[in-house]
Amino acid sequence: MPQDFSHQNLRGRSFKGENLAGANFSHADIRGTDFSGANLTRANFHKAKAGLKSYGIFVFSLLLFFVAGLSGFTAGIAITFATYFFLSLKPRIFIVFVASFLFICFVRTVLNVTYGPIAVNIQLVAAVAIVLAVVAVGAPAAAVDEPEAKIGAIVVSGVMSMLFVLAVALNSSVTGNEAFSMTLIGDGLLRKLIKGGAWFGGVVGGLVGAALGSYVGQLALNGDKRFRWIWKITIAFASTEGTSFRYADLTNANFTQAVLKSSDFRNAILTHTCWYQAKKLDCIRSGTTYLSNVQLQQWLINKHGQYKNFNRQDLRGVNLKGVNLVDASFIGADLSYANLQDADLSRAKLVQTQLDATDFTGATLTGAFIEDWGITNETLFEGVKCEYVFMRLPTAYNPDPLRKPDNRQEVFALGEFGDFIKPIFDTLDLYHNQGIDPRAVAISFKQLAENHPDAELEIVAMEKRGQDKFLLRAKTAIAADKSELSAEYFDTYNRLKVLAEQEVKVLIGGKVAKLLSAAT
Repeated sequence: MPQDFSHQNLRGRSFKGENLAGANFSHADIRGTDFSGANLTRANFHKAKAGLKSYGIFVFSLLLFFVAGLSGFTAGIAITFATYFFLSLKPRIFIVFVASFLFICFVRTVLNVTYGPIAVNIQLVAAVAIVLAVVAVGAPAAAVDEPEAKIGAIVVSGVMSMLFVLAVALNSSVTGNEAFSMTLIGDGLLRKLIKGGAWFGGVVGGLVGAALGSYVGQLALNGDKRFRWIWKITIAFASTEGTSFRYADLTNANFTQAVLKSSDFRNAILTHTCWYQAKKLDCIRSGTTYLSNVQLQQWLINKHGQYKNFNRQDLRGVNLKGVNLVDASFIGADLSYANLQDADLSRAKLVQTQLDATDFTGATLTGAFIEDWGITNETLFEGVKCEYVFMRLPTAYNPDPLRKPDNRQEVFALGEFGDFIKPIFDTLDLYHNQGIDPRAVAISFKQLAENHPDAELEIVAMEKRGQDKFLLRAKTAIAADKSELSAEYFDTYNRLKVLAEQEVKVLIGGKVAKLLSAAT
């Protein structure tokens, strides 16, 4: 019987490697809980709350504060991230700008005026050291999730290193030359100049830093690839003490309306996992799973993918049950093992789409373009609603190419499309691209059927293509090895073609006419 943990406080507990198939975690507090390597197939996490442990929140908050302590554009970024992460708000850029400006002015101006340049240099050196530590620890981890993180880390490390050297040099210079400067200018005048410059530098630095930081922070949250790596590094740190699903099997698990920030899903099995209305899905550590696709996350959360373009994307195992996919494009995409039950794929482009074991049960495929799509014996079409499909992509000169059924006044009846499409992958197609010899074809096929009775070969179509090309299509048993059957057939056929006519007649023995008659 499945275990019931609903409404329980499981904060910080470990279920590492346990068998929790079908367990109920609805409304549970799973912040900091370790599910790594656990069997969570069909587990229910409806409205569960994932996140950081108590001390993890303190450490993460302290980290953001120290990063903001640079008093430059990092303050704007840190404030933007903190507002979104802790308050669940998409921060307005103007509010973040004002907050960043006040913070920068406070830190830099107060330190400059009160303690002088030496204290500012000490603060700068400390802040740079913290940022370097953040980049050094977080960037390699984030780089696994997104390549841009590695590039960004290298750039930031270089800049921070130069600032570190500059800060030390300035500190030494001010310390060594302060007495000499005071003897030339006068102690009072020098202090006034330092304070005036400090105020001016603090205000200007605050304006520039706040504007730049707010802007960069917003771009990072919005998924801009130029700055996404900054957010990735932040999430890498946040998930360290968060909820862990690493290597867990979450097949058919339900995360409807769950709060998932600071969760680690690296290397988890996410086949048919439900993410409907999940919160903070962009605050997780996704690794190389399909959740790293920001646009796909919105599909999974909102179940709305109309007009979306996912050409050549890896979407294996995604749960798109009931999603609106009207006019969506999946050209060259991999949707193998995906759940498309009851999805609306009207006019969707499924050209060269890999659909091994994809579940179309109850889906709508009317008007879909299915040129060279990769369906297999495992693809499910039960209860599919489809009035017609197109076997080619449309062009300006031919907006509805190769419509099936051919008669534009006809449509497939309910469930008929599955019967129509099934022979396409349950047949052995023997294509002859050079001059055809009917006698050799008949003998080769008869011998093949006799040698492989378990293949249940049965001719279903013979098509002439062009002047000298011919296709023989035969129905086979599902388990038949089509590659082996085709190779054996053509080996026999090619040998027969070179035999003398008299030898062929002996082989025929009056059986060819009977075979061809039965086939037609």
